[in-house]
Amino acid sequence: MIKSLDQKLEAIRANPASKAFIIADAKDADMAFGVRATGGRHYLSAQGERPARFSPEIWSRDEFGFRNLPEFLDIIREVVHQGQVDIVLMSAYVNELLSIKEGLFDSSPITPAARANDATDVWAIRHGCYTAEPAQPFRSASIDHIQCGQIECDRSVDVFPGANLGLYSVTFVNDLTRDKHTLESFKAFREEAEAKRFRYFLEVFNPNVPSGVAPEKMGEFINDHILRSLAGVTDAGRPVFLKIPYHGPRAMEELVQYDPNMIVGVLGGSAGTTYDAFKLIHDAQKYGARVALYGRKINQAEHQLAFIEMLRLITEGVIGPKEAVHAYHGVLQQKGIKAHRSLDRDLAITEQAMSYDESSSGKSRVMMGESPIRGSEKAERQSELPAGKVSDASGQGEAPCAVDWPMLSDGRPDFKTMTAQQRRAYDQDRLKRIFG
Repeated sequence: MIKSLDQKLEAIRANPASKAFIIADAKDADMAFGVRATGGRHYLSAQGERPARFSPEIWSRDEFGFRNLPEFLDIIREVVHQGQVDIVLMSAYVNELLSIKEGLFDSSPITPAARANDATDVWAIRHGCYTAEPAQPFRSASIDHIQCGQIECDRSVDVFPGANLGLYSVTFVNDLTRDKHTLESFKAFREEAEAKRFRYFLEVFNPNVPSGVAPEKMGEFINDHILRSLAGVTDAGRPVFLKIPYHGPRAMEELVQYDPNMIVGVLGGSAGTTYDAFKLIHDAQKYGARVALYGRKINQAEHQLAFIEMLRLITEGVIGPKEAVHAYHGVLQQKGIKAHRSLDRDLAITEQAMSYDESSSGKSRVMMGESPIRGSEKAERQSELPAGKVSDASGQGEAPCAVDWPMLSDGRPDFKTMTAQQRRAYDQDRLKRIFG
């Protein structure tokens, strides 16, 4: 079956003014979050609750807040049967269950895809501190396992039972050694992908640690990295399209106008309000984006199918972002579903995180100009900490990722020997003590 992705890619390449727009539902969060990846149980598919084993003396099924994997798979099936998205991005394991073993996408216009790498900046597990460290390249999945579910595929055929499209992610942190290592790993992946006829799209995150790049310059930093990195890559090894944070109209138009052959897409970031999500896809499309990949924005919606329907109507010019929020709330009311927020609150624009781990204070929050420094809700706990330590965000004492900074013999901070990360940690702690 001809896939809508391929039809739209062809239309966009044939005519840069084409109104074709690609929407991807990112259901790959199990590569990052673990138990939380499936999202809250406020929304289940029409299939309903799937049996699960819970000890009543520990908790009730309703008390356990996250969907189990069977419930998560039912939602993906529902999204595929709806047919409004062009890509469903999954982990290699979920791809095996639905694409290879079940054949869910065989007669569907939707293209299956799998996350091809999981660098350390997406290791957003509970009580971990990996996302606070500079991103390091890593791959759990192999191309063969994505394509055919085993260590080596039969290369005598052109069609594979699994996905033949993957997401490869890079994070540049403005550090020569680390960024060089990131590019070396990307080069190895590109060459393997080309040899195995595996298509990929490239995700470029903002730095996940303080980089020395001013927030208002982050779009330029990311744009230059993309163009410089791909300048040495011929067509056979280039990504099908890009997935990047939306840094505003100027940065988007700067990148889009540079090369008409390069298709640019935006990532959704954290859930935010419904208006956040709808305005982002509207504005990104207006200024040149041709793809949007929404993960948490869809997965945390009150009704995922209705949310996706509104995204499609916006990209087709049928409805505007504010009107779509009103229409979406109308659907929720009609279905008897309680909205997460009142209509007025859901029509607000909020600051959004362009990262996996929203709790990490080291993440760049550039899209809406948000400062990474946030006040603690329990400022009195901060004053109890010894000098030179940063507490965790909950105020429960020293975090597993607490940062020390050098001290002079008289107890004052030694600014001359501080690294950028230590200075940032010191400033964050000082502001928390002052403002709470």
